Amino acid sequence: MSTLNRVFLMGNLTRDPEVRYTPSGTAVGDLGLAVNETYKNKAGETVESTVFVDVEVWARQAETCVEYLYKGSPVFVEGRLKLDQWTNQQGEKRSKLRVRADRVQFLGAPRRGAETADAPQSSMPPPADFEAPAADEEDIPF
Repeated sequence: MSTLNRVFLMGNLTRDPEVRYTPSGTAVGDLGLAVNETYKNKAGETVESTVFVDVEVWARQAETCVEYLYKGSPVFVEGRLKLDQWTNQQGEKRSKLRVRADRVQFLGAPRRGAETADAPQSSMPPPADFEAPAADEEDIPF
C-alpha cells in the first residue's frame, strides 16, 4: 500500500525562531506556528479556533529563518509529520508530534531595519507603480 505524509500550513510565528547546532555543525531551527480557522457553527455564530504547531527546520534554511523571521511573521510551511518519542527523567514515555519542514516560504515584508551591511541587497529597483504597504506593529496579532 502506498503512503503519503505531506503537510501544508500557513500561519504566523508565535515566537522568534531559535537555532541550535548538532555536534557536526548542522543548524536546527525551531519555529512556533499559529494557524487560525474561522467557521460558522450550527447556530450561525462565527467561531475562530487556533492550532499551535511546532515546526523543525534544518541546515541553511534554519539559519535564514532566524535571520529574517520574527514573532508575528506570516509564513507558508511545506513538510511532513514527525513523531518524537523519549523517556523523561521519571521513566515515563513521552511523545510529541511536530512538522519537519522541507520548505519555509516567507510571506511578509522583512523586519524594518533588518538591512545590514552583510545582508544581501537587491540589485533590481521596484517597479515604478510599486507602493510599499504601511507596516504598523499594532496590526500584528501577536
